[in-house]
Amino acid sequence: MEHQAREQRNKRIDTVVFLVLLLGFSCLMGYLFYRQCTGSEQSYHSDMKAYILEMQGLDSGYSFPYPILFWVGRCFDLLFSPEMAMALATMTLNSISLVAVKWVLNKVTLKSLQEAMGKRDWAAGVLISVIAVSLFFVSMVYPPGEIYLPGIIRDYLGVFSGNPYYNATYMAARPFGILAFYQYGVLLDRYEMGCSGKWTGGTRGVDLREYFLFAGSLLLATMAKPSSTIVLVGAAGLIMLYRLIRRKLRNFKPTLWLGLCFVPTFLNLLYQYSGVFVPRDGGEGGIGFTFGKVWGRYCENIPLAIGLAVGFPILVFLLNYKELKQNSIYRFSWQIYWMGFAMAFFLYEKGFRERDFNFCWGYMYGIFFAFVGALLVLIMATTRKKHPFLLAMQWLAYGWHLICGIYYFSLIYGGAMYYSVRW
Repeated sequence: MEHQAREQRNKRIDTVVFLVLLLGFSCLMGYLFYRQCTGSEQSYHSDMKAYILEMQGLDSGYSFPYPILFWVGRCFDLLFSPEMAMALATMTLNSISLVAVKWVLNKVTLKSLQEAMGKRDWAAGVLISVIAVSLFFVSMVYPPGEIYLPGIIRDYLGVFSGNPYYNATYMAARPFGILAFYQYGVLLDRYEMGCSGKWTGGTRGVDLREYFLFAGSLLLATMAKPSSTIVLVGAAGLIMLYRLIRRKLRNFKPTLWLGLCFVPTFLNLLYQYSGVFVPRDGGEGGIGFTFGKVWGRYCENIPLAIGLAVGFPILVFLLNYKELKQNSIYRFSWQIYWMGFAMAFFLYEKGFRERDFNFCWGYMYGIFFAFVGALLVLIMATTRKKHPFLLAMQWLAYGWHLICGIYYFSLIYGGAMYYSVRW
């Protein structure tokens, strides 16, 4: 009875604190998105004006074959002005991302963190809530003042961050991408045991609902913006193909079961492809192969840009490399990152869309998931209380990204252009 009462107390404290943080986060982001909807090219720069036109069924001059953001916006448009409706739609979907991250962190780390804290176990959920919120404010790292980094033309553009506050469709797809990422990471450990075919799984195999959860979240991410889907599906496909070859097709049936989860997403991608990657006015279309051609327009030192964007995840990897073998979710986070990097570096859209560098969105999702995976590993390593100096180094590295991110966010919040930042 005492243990049960203690658990209920912990849940109440966790829920109340998280709801307060979620409310504050939503209001803060909602104000930013509203200013973007009413701003100009010089202040609060974004694509919100085009999104508002698309939401209203008017010609925006662009093709948006991913409707989730606009569907949600139309619901709010029944009660509010178009600008407020789009701001609320973006805020809602972005806030769901915070809920999704909190859920994933709780699933993976909460129990271990509570055990490590002993009598202060009530603080475990609070700490996870704070870490979840902080993840949405980290950015690339950059030096103070006018210090020049070789080949880094702009602090953000060409280096990139997992939190591009100016792109609403990225934020609309992220909550579903987070769920798909976690669910696939879980399935990696068990799908080869086969599907139980039941709604309540046993100790072996995968519950049929887990397949539906993965397939549904992946499809919704695609319908919100396909950038996260492309890198996730690319990484997942290579993993399944490698396992299929390594096991000499002995796992063909469970691989087929899991492969069926991708079918709705593939159909939706084909629909999107037919409307976007086609020539316009007789120009060149399709996807081309290159070696950093488009990326090189915005950054002359890509290796340094990688270090600035994912310095914290790299440090965590170097100090916890054994986790790659033991933790499928962590391993998958890096596989997504490198798939995002490969697509951004080797692929580009031909024709008038080349300069947009749209493959960078998949790379930014890779950055975000690299941070998620690194945090999962670091929290678990912290609960073991070994090598305090090394743990402090990793948390300081995360703090560096966070301090830079908060300052970057403050500039964006004040209406500054997102290209560069200066202290």
